[in-house]
Formats: sequence, C-alpha cells, structure tokens
Amino acid sequence: QVQLTESGGGLVQTGGSLRLSCAASGRTFNTNIVGWFRQAPGKEREFVAASRWSIRSQYYSDSVKGRFTISSDNARRTVWLQIDSLEPEDTAVYYCAAGRIILTADYTIPRNYDYWGQGTQVTVSS
Repeated sequence: QVQLTESGGGLVQTGGSLRLSCAASGRTFNTNIVGWFRQAPGKEREFVAASRWSIRSQYYSDSVKGRFTISSDNARRTVWLQIDSLEPEDTAVYYCAAGRIILTADYTIPRNYDYWGQGTQVTVSS
C-alpha cells in the first residue's frame, strides 16, 4: 500500500500563489509516477500535472501550463505543485495520486492511478 498526504491548500485572492505538497509513504517502489488532479463542485476530476519519480519529466494539462509547476524530491518521496496567478476557476479540491503507468497518454486518466490522497481544498476569491 501507498499512503499519500496532501497539504498546502487554502483561501487566496485572485492573482495569488499557493504551494501544495504531497508526501508519499509505504510501498512507493510499486509506483513510477505521481499526478495532481483537481475536482470542482459538479465537475469531473481533471488532470493537472504529473511527474515521474526517477526521471525529471513533467507533464501538464494545457489549461494550467505556464501557471502550475510540478517538482519532486525522489529521496524524500515528496511532490510539490506550485500554483501561480490563481484564478477563481482554479477553485477545487486538489488530489495527489500515484501509480505505475507506462504510456504518457495514460497519465491524464484518473482510473490509471492506484493510490489517492484525501485532497486539499483550494479556494480563490475574486
């Protein structure tokens, strides 16, 4: 089993920044990638970004490219999501997920991830 714990969410004004953290523990050797997803009320869970543990490769959805930055520390098994220039449309619960996924195209699909954190709320006021 792999445990994922997110932190760093909160209430910010439009244009502000947040840094979300995801700490992984347990049998993380069973995973090769960590992703961030978000889910707004009444909407489906949406891929945001992903990073592979062993290779410094990052992947982003087009909707957040340029404002979101994912980074990771393999030794500490921690992944961060830096969010800049926040917009009210970014309001959502942000989830960290981990899995063993081979194809890049599969990184964006929630069902391909085996482990999920509890989520952290990000609220952006206008």
